[in-house]
Amino acid sequence: MESFAQFSVDGSRLYGMVHTPDTEAPASGWPSVVFVHGFTGNRVEAQRLFVRFSRVLAAQGIASLRFDCRGSGESHGEFSDVTVGTEVQDTLAAAEYLRRQPGIDPLRVMLLGFSMGALVATLAAREAQAHRLLLWAPALPDLWLHRLPGGQLPATVADLGGWPVSRAFYQEILRQRPLDAATRWGGVAHVIHGDADEVCPPEYGVRYARALGCDATGIPGGTHTFATLDATEMLYRESLTFLRGG
Repeated sequence: MESFAQFSVDGSRLYGMVHTPDTEAPASGWPSVVFVHGFTGNRVEAQRLFVRFSRVLAAQGIASLRFDCRGSGESHGEFSDVTVGTEVQDTLAAAEYLRRQPGIDPLRVMLLGFSMGALVATLAAREAQAHRLLLWAPALPDLWLHRLPGGQLPATVADLGGWPVSRAFYQEILRQRPLDAATRWGGVAHVIHGDADEVCPPEYGVRYARALGCDATGIPGGTHTFATLDATEMLYRESLTFLRGG
């Protein structure tokens, strides 16, 4: 079962899709996953990674919510207003929205973040009371340090391939300490990273796993978006094993 989702954050409407198993919910409700997309991404993601995995989860008795953060996909808001902080707020609102849906176990809402979405999910995990945390190809603030336009903060807004990225975005993300947040969280987590990722180096995944005190899985030949059929199959298999574990 798939149904359109909409909820508001600070007056802006966010849109998404809720996937639920095509079976009767158990007495305690289904476990569920909130998907957090990457920088300039959306609730579909490359190669339809999020859509396909939501359907895999539903077939295995796990519900999910894919949503567009403000300024991304079909949600309201401007990308020039996006910061890590706004995406953390959006993720917290998404988790609360999913908890309120019929048939959902409010104690087993998990977070799955991809790329910058993994950074956001890590920052949000504690307040969201995430049951589990799964990170795909997680980003670190270093990524943006190396991508400052002209090596300097923009005066107002930078043109990043047609995306208006604000000075406030750069200022905030360079102050973030997601590994410290990972260390403080202390919950059950897992990291999956492609060993051929040229966007977020595999070292990032190792650093997250150390901070989280969890295992990490390397995907042989996996790019940043796990862009081969074999890499995607392994990504889904490892993710499902982890998410079904509790």
